[in-house]
Amino acid sequence: MKLSGWGAYPRIETELAAPRDEAELAEFLVRGDAVARGNGRAYGDAAIGRRRTLSTRHFAHMLDFDAERGWLTADSGVLLSDVISAFLPRGWFPLVTPGTKYVTLGGMVASDVHGKNHHKDGSFQTCVEWFDLMTPDGRVQRCSRTENSELFFWTFGAMGMTGVVLRVCMRLLPVETGWIRQKSIVAGNLAEAIRVFEDNLDATYSVAWIDCVAKGADLGRSIIMLGEHATIGQIPPDDRHRPLHLPVRGKLSVPFTPPAFCLNRYTLRAFNALYFRMGARKAAKQGGVSLEHWDSYFYPLDSILGWNRIYGRRGFLQYQCVIPLAQAEAGMSELMEATAEAGAGSFLAVLKRFGAQESRISFPMEGYTLALDFPASERNLALIGRLEDIAIAHGGRFYLAKDAHLTAARFRASEPRAEDFARTHRQFHPMMGSALSDRIGL
Repeated sequence: MKLSGWGAYPRIETELAAPRDEAELAEFLVRGDAVARGNGRAYGDAAIGRRRTLSTRHFAHMLDFDAERGWLTADSGVLLSDVISAFLPRGWFPLVTPGTKYVTLGGMVASDVHGKNHHKDGSFQTCVEWFDLMTPDGRVQRCSRTENSELFFWTFGAMGMTGVVLRVCMRLLPVETGWIRQKSIVAGNLAEAIRVFEDNLDATYSVAWIDCVAKGADLGRSIIMLGEHATIGQIPPDDRHRPLHLPVRGKLSVPFTPPAFCLNRYTLRAFNALYFRMGARKAAKQGGVSLEHWDSYFYPLDSILGWNRIYGRRGFLQYQCVIPLAQAEAGMSELMEATAEAGAGSFLAVLKRFGAQESRISFPMEGYTLALDFPASERNLALIGRLEDIAIAHGGRFYLAKDAHLTAARFRASEPRAEDFARTHRQFHPMMGSALSDRIGL
């Protein structure tokens, strides 16, 4: 059958299997040329096997919770949304969360996901105590910082190339309420946006929507949203009797796939201008401070079912790079100029500040990360190639969980750890294989 990631591009032929237990999983795994697939939220081809793709949907049970330490043990196929539904009413929230809650815990390990708090709390690996990994020979190994530690660290960010994660023990964060106290700040251009981030490194959460089609003096104009978990004393009195039980938000849906011509430089420019004005108006009220539902702050796109369809039948590509701190302003300016000049920007471009991180092959490093969505087309594929070259020239690298375009040559040019990654894969895990691993030359 043909499978794709969340971006619906590319679509690749593969055998899809859904093992029901570890014995059946081992039988598939030892045949080789396989990769695990959780909820299919990797944007590109990372979760599509070279020959077979192994769904973890039957590995989806929560197993244990240590309320003293906030340690949750769960199968790798458990969705983050289910973790939140079960534990937020009890006063616990994920310490690190990506921009969607519809990801599996195994996928979070494989991608080493990051959130709006990376500058303070790091990536997902910082809150994982251990995981059980089935390696390509069918053996199950407990991996932690002290047990099978090399396998532990190489698995984060390796996109499934070390084996199949079976179970994860993760630390949750204690919270008093389900509300986020948000402060919105307007930045007139990219330099101002970076200055706001640097002046607010003590904020727990920070993220910016950035206008990717503005030019000239407005290049990179942004709305920066800082966030803190609200205490009971900071929420309205009427909500204090049930501070963790927030109403479920209504959901919108994309009822059909619109034609590609609906997305053009004129609609993008109009949307970005409107979004900036709305954000600026909100920032002008009450000093820019507001209370936000946890769902709308962390997962704004999750409220639009099937939002990936808005880019048309050919699907879309996401480009996400990180550029080191010293080169960030120059590199991001060049990326924004190239995007604005092409008139091919995205509706929701996102800028975040990363903190320092040492890792075997994970994406983050200290600097700034930019994420852009583009409808899949030959023109935009060429643009992404140009953006990749710009990032490489400024010492940047790319998020494999979002990628559907990077070549082996550009991967090696951007990633000084690439040869170690390839050597480790060849030596210990050559039977694992995905469309992504083939494309980047593992």
